[in-house]
Amino acid sequence: MSCGHRHDPEHGIVFRKKFQIMKNLMGAAFCLCLAGCGSLLPRGNHAVEGPWKSFEEAQQTFDKITPYQTRVADLKGLGLDPASIPNITLLNYSDVLSRFIPSPSISSDELDAGVNDCIKAKAACKGFEIDQKHIKRTRSGGFWSDFLNFKRQVDVRGWHFKGMLLIKDDVVVYKLISGQPQIREMEYNSNPLGPLQGIGEATVRSMF
Repeated sequence: MSCGHRHDPEHGIVFRKKFQIMKNLMGAAFCLCLAGCGSLLPRGNHAVEGPWKSFEEAQQTFDKITPYQTRVADLKGLGLDPASIPNITLLNYSDVLSRFIPSPSISSDELDAGVNDCIKAKAACKGFEIDQKHIKRTRSGGFWSDFLNFKRQVDVRGWHFKGMLLIKDDVVVYKLISGQPQIREMEYNSNPLGPLQGIGEATVRSMF
């Protein structure tokens, strides 16, 4: 009867397979880093399709619209045809009323003349909203600190345009522009435990 440690051949085979897989992954990661670490960090875009390529282009289009002068036919000439523009919100009288008079304490006389005229026209009042944006997210910083989840830095760049037009009797009576011409944000996350950070959090959640 032997009191020594009994060797398990299957355990040794499994260990060698796992070791080989880890070695292959580390080798592949090292080779990729030699090709350019920065280019390996994930990138992403979030865009809401619309007629313009920039905030400035959208604003220039709206600058050509003059309340009580621009007609619906003129809007089509500017590329603002609700039937052909994606992601556009059509507004009826009730929509306009809820946006500009959200509570009974607000009087229509306090509103812009164009909004007031549109509300008084009731069924003849309509409009539409355009909400277009383009956001680009780029991970920056050191590759290994990002890859191993020690530090993660994300640069957020883009723009967000929102425009509203109110129409009465086929004539634009009100326009409104809002949004963010330039979005410049930095997201930063630090995990002292690196790749083990998620394991610790998962363990705590499972305990409670």
